[in-house]
Amino acid sequence: MTDSEISNPFSTIEDDRLAKQFGMIGGGMMGEALLSRLVAQNVFEPSAIVVSEPNRSRQDFLAQQYQIQVTDQNRQAIDSEVILLAIKPQVFPQIAQEFAGEKISALVISILAGTPIAQLEAAFPGAPVIRAMPNTPAAVGAGITAIAPGQHAQPHHIEQAKKILGTVGEVVEVPESMLDAVTGLSGSGPGYIAIVIEALADGGVAAGLPRAIALKLAIQTVKGTAQLLQESEIHPGELKDRVTSPGGTTIAGIAELEKSGVRSAFIQAVKAAVQRSKELGQ
Repeated sequence: MTDSEISNPFSTIEDDRLAKQFGMIGGGMMGEALLSRLVAQNVFEPSAIVVSEPNRSRQDFLAQQYQIQVTDQNRQAIDSEVILLAIKPQVFPQIAQEFAGEKISALVISILAGTPIAQLEAAFPGAPVIRAMPNTPAAVGAGITAIAPGQHAQPHHIEQAKKILGTVGEVVEVPESMLDAVTGLSGSGPGYIAIVIEALADGGVAAGLPRAIALKLAIQTVKGTAQLLQESEIHPGELKDRVTSPGGTTIAGIAELEKSGVRSAFIQAVKAAVQRSKELGQ
């Protein structure tokens, strides 16, 4: 066995006698977010997980941090019950070519942006494929992932994917035709909300607050409002009406937002991101 085959000091690729239940190709940040919670929540034993990652320093980090099998050989990861594709989309053709003509029966979950199910199924003929679109709050277990099953995915495959992806947040199932819209809303949404928080904090600074306090107030206001809407299940418009008293401060602020076209700007931002997602998927 060579150094390139395994970098995990806790188990070796010779441990093929161990059931490799979960294989992940790509050990980047989104993949790690999922990996960390799969281990923490005991969805898979660390000894049953193998990750293929070309970067040696990244290999060493993942092996030490999670006590899993780590390799630079994709073949070791592909021989699992569940395969997660967590690579950059431009790397996918290389993966597809590497395993061309091979029979793979594992559940294949892809978080590759802009890579359609048809392309995934062509690379893994007959395999159950599920395409997923997570978002960056998955890194702290507060994400939301939309999944779209392929033609060979059965109900138990979908439930398995939901269990795996549910470790990093909520999961919704949509037809693949809606994934571009998902990308424009929840996929790109954290970027929009970051601007909202930054702008609110800037407003606080403009009004005389210290930067650190303004930012803390802005972050918690957005977080708390989202939590309130989620737990109370009231419509955002109803919450807005509840906190808007006649002639008060909130309606004065909202009037300025409406004057500046903020609502329309968010709608157009989502639509622009959806269009770009469609272009990237062609």
